[in-house]
Amino acid sequence: MSTAVWPAIPHDELIKEEKATLARELQWLLTSLQETLASLKSGLEECIALLAPVEPGATLVVSSMRSESVKGFLTRVGTRIVKGDIQIRLPTLPPIRTTNTSSSSPSYPIHLSTQPTAPSLVLTQLTLVRNLLNQSLDVVDISAWTGDAHDANFIAGQLRLLFDFVQEARQALKGSDDVVGKWWEGGMDENIFDPPLPPTLSFHLSISDGSLLLQLRTLQLTQPGTPTSFTTDTLSGLSLRQRLGLAARLPEHDESGQLFTYRGQEVRVREKVRVESQDPSLLAVMAKLSALEHGVGVARRSLAVVMEVDEDDG
Repeated sequence: MSTAVWPAIPHDELIKEEKATLARELQWLLTSLQETLASLKSGLEECIALLAPVEPGATLVVSSMRSESVKGFLTRVGTRIVKGDIQIRLPTLPPIRTTNTSSSSPSYPIHLSTQPTAPSLVLTQLTLVRNLLNQSLDVVDISAWTGDAHDANFIAGQLRLLFDFVQEARQALKGSDDVVGKWWEGGMDENIFDPPLPPTLSFHLSISDGSLLLQLRTLQLTQPGTPTSFTTDTLSGLSLRQRLGLAARLPEHDESGQLFTYRGQEVRVREKVRVESQDPSLLAVMAKLSALEHGVGVARRSLAVVMEVDEDDG
């Protein structure tokens, strides 16, 4: 199907009119994109509000589903975990002696220190998301007030930058490997917990798909001359019981047999527990970021079509 102009006009004049029409359409689109940017700004501000440090925060249950391995809670305020009380029961973790008695408790307590001088347990992914959202707001404000709103190349560049920021923020909440980091690369400050965690226990907290993800690992030093305080074989009696066939074998996990360098020492992971706790606010932010990413993507494609350029070149 084709369209013809009647009465016919010279080809040069037709090309001129086509360019004029395209220029008017481009200016109309640039004007309408200011409304789109205002809508995007509103969505970004809603995300920032959901991540704001508002008391009393969100208290999340952190418990294993089909066992008594992990039971407790964590309280998140903004980008920090401000309170936590978790009891863990792992065969490879030595029992803790009860105060003033010779008996031992079957569970090991993990408490966040309440001392004023104790360091904060900061979720770096949420800090990154908050910074990216603030940068996104700056992009929107510059597009609307500082730069030339009728310069197609300028707006296309701003939309591309905005898209990258929003996409990176969503991926940070999703928990991509390059954002979360490796559990063995720098353990947490021992002063965060009261009492401090034993050296045989790794505590790794991150964000995965808008949920808090807690991973606990019991470790075994592999270098010769291992200090007794670093191994749980003797303290728990687990190895002896396993040799005698009196204890169940430890469950397999995806890190079995691998070696890691943790705090300057070579270790193996004896036991690994993974617990997720959905955070309604983080899930809401992730959903909003997905919608914002889609909205910015539509705006970029529309502008690229009218500018007759590739989307990635805009």
